[in-house]
Order: sequence, then structure tokens, then C-alpha cells
Amino acid sequence: MLQIRPFSIEDHSAVVELWNREATKYDYKPFTDREFQDTFIDHPYFDADCIWVGCDEKGIVGFAAGCCGDDLPLGDVAGYITSVIIDNHVASLELYDAFLLRLEKRFQELGKRQADVLFFNPVKLKWSIPSAPQHEHNNAPGISKDQPLYEALMARGYEDRATQCGMYLKLGSFIVPEDILDKETNANSKDYYITSYVPDLHTGLEATLAALQNPQWKNDIVTYVKVGAPLVVAVYGNEVVGFAGPIISQPDGRAFFCGIGVHPEHEGHGLGSVLFFRMVEAFQNVGCQYISLFTGNNNPALRIYQKAGFTIEKQFSILRREL
Repeated sequence: MLQIRPFSIEDHSAVVELWNREATKYDYKPFTDREFQDTFIDHPYFDADCIWVGCDEKGIVGFAAGCCGDDLPLGDVAGYITSVIIDNHVASLELYDAFLLRLEKRFQELGKRQADVLFFNPVKLKWSIPSAPQHEHNNAPGISKDQPLYEALMARGYEDRATQCGMYLKLGSFIVPEDILDKETNANSKDYYITSYVPDLHTGLEATLAALQNPQWKNDIVTYVKVGAPLVVAVYGNEVVGFAGPIISQPDGRAFFCGIGVHPEHEGHGLGSVLFFRMVEAFQNVGCQYISLFTGNNNPALRIYQKAGFTIEKQFSILRREL
């Protein structure tokens, strides 16, 4: 008979074995014991009542995890479902439902009114690029429809609210297209230029970040710039009116960046698309092997990414259930 109970430290290795056997079928990266600990346990939003295992006579055959935090986006009303993984030999909708019920009850105990599967979840699950398994993305922004968990969430009454596209570009032969160069020339004629950020020369970066109303950009971009990370910027005179980056090459060869933005008062000059292509070029120039990112399937930027050569590798659903 299968028993669902709270996770304990003694379950650690068995859960890692289960994850590496079952979760990797859906392109999640396998864990070492240390990586599992770092991801699910040693983070500021760990809650012992939000992590569960299922056991039968053979050992650990199920694992579920979620988290909450009042200071997270939507954190005052929402709990986040991170993952539910069950051994294929015992998996059923009823068992997925039993795990989800325990997570939802914990969310309700903490005063939450909804359960979300969303990219704001602070627990980041890496996934392998299907066409290039040696490469990875650092966060699964939802649940892919090929997972049994997706079917279980829908059966439980979750609403599939949006689709995020996981995208990939291998670098090494990237060239800025002629029509983008024409856009840049047109912007230059209006005294807008794309260049590398020079703190002693350029002004207005923090004002532009404030105007974009993205608190994470406002904090992260300034922090990276202060430690010397390169940044591609659009300038009007010496004033920064747009940014792309920072330009950081991770140890595995992946390009890391926070985002792209153009000050609302300087939109309409093609700066966003030029910034993006020049950023991709900058990553290639510093030796990055690839770029991975995600974006909404209805986001106009999707066309820009595809024009640059990005392919859609996986699609992830964003889901919610009112509790």
C-alpha cells in the first residue's frame, strides 16, 4: 500500500534517484545529491510542510514540492507548485491528485487563495535543450504538456492561462541581418546610437531602468554594471535610453542576460530590435556557445527571436487554480 508522508532528510538519495529516472524523461536535468539539496532544501522559501514523498514496499515512488513567500510576486495570495514526479509504474491521476491536495492545503493554511505554476517560482528547475542536450536553460517557466502532471492539473480544475516558449540559438555563425543594420542606420540619423556602456561617459541608466518599472532590472542591472559586467545600450547624446544585457558568459558557455528595454519616451525608432541583435552579437564576440530564453507565445518579440535564428524547443503552460 502506498503512503504519502512529509519528506525527511533520509529520503534524500532515494528522491534524487527517482528524479533522475523519471523527471529526465521530460527534459529536466538530473541532480547530484548536492544539487538537489541546493535546489529544493537550501533556499529561503523552504517549507517542510510543502515537500512530500510517496512510499510503497519498494521505497520512494513519488515526490512533490511547492513553496510560498509573502514577498514573492503574487506571494500575498499565491502558493507555487514546483513539481510532482511519480514513478511510471505506480502513477495515476488519483495519486497526482493526492499530492496536489496536500500542497494546496498547505497553501490555504498559510492564507493563500490560489495555487500557481508560474515562472516567478523561486525554485529554478534546469532543463536540457532537446535538440542540443549538452546545453540547458536555467529555469522551467511552467509545466510542459507532455508531463503527466499537466493532465492531473487540468483534471483537478486548473486553468491553462498562457504558454511560454523555451527558445534556443547556437552561436558561432550569427550575423546581424541587413534590415537590422538599416534600422540602426535610420536610428543613427536621429542621433540614436547603440554602443557599450561607459559609466564615466553615459548618464541616465538608472532613470531609464526606473521608467521601465521592472524592480528586478532596476536592482540587477545596476549591480552587474557596478562589478564591471558589459552592457549594450542605446544612447541619445550621452543619455542612456535603452539597454540589453548584461553580457555574461556562464561556465557552461550559456549567455546570461537580464533583459532588454527602451525608455517609453524613446520608443518607435527600432531601438529594441537593434539592441537585441547587437546583444546577440556581443555574446558571440565574448565566446558564448549558445543563448536560451523563454517568452510568451503571443509576445511580439517571438518574431524577433525567430528572425535571429532561435528555435522553439519546448512549450510550457502557466496554470492556476483558485483555492
